[in-house]
Amino acid sequence: FQEQIKAKLAEIDQQQAIVVAEANKAYMAANLQKDGIMTTDSGIQYRIIEPGTGPNPQATDTIIVNYRGSLVSGEEFDSSYSRNEPTQFALNEVISGWTEGLQLIKVGGKIELVLPPELAYGDRALPNIPANSVLIFEVELLEIVKPVATESK
Repeated sequence: FQEQIKAKLAEIDQQQAIVVAEANKAYMAANLQKDGIMTTDSGIQYRIIEPGTGPNPQATDTIIVNYRGSLVSGEEFDSSYSRNEPTQFALNEVISGWTEGLQLIKVGGKIELVLPPELAYGDRALPNIPANSVLIFEVELLEIVKPVATESK
């Protein structure tokens, strides 16, 4: 009986993966038709909402951002705005789509990133994000945090 249950669950997972893949493909194709959408060589679709006027971050920088993340269905899965608090992290310690995408804007800028699954969480499912999901982020780059200089003795 357990083997039958496992097989049925695997079949359901496979069917869900097909539905998600089809929705992703349709969304990415339709998104390319929107005004101002550009694509990187890696497959990130993006739109500069506000270019900003400060420096561009490097992959090794720590940054402070406000962001909103959603699925192609429009369902929001995370937001610093809803927590009323910006988020700080090292740019090279997040999903690769963010590491690459946020280097496209300057401090004070805002960008919309549409990340294919391989530049997001890939085939890993998270509590609010199904496996193989295209993720849509609106990110406002507030600050690049400068490392504290250490005094050598």
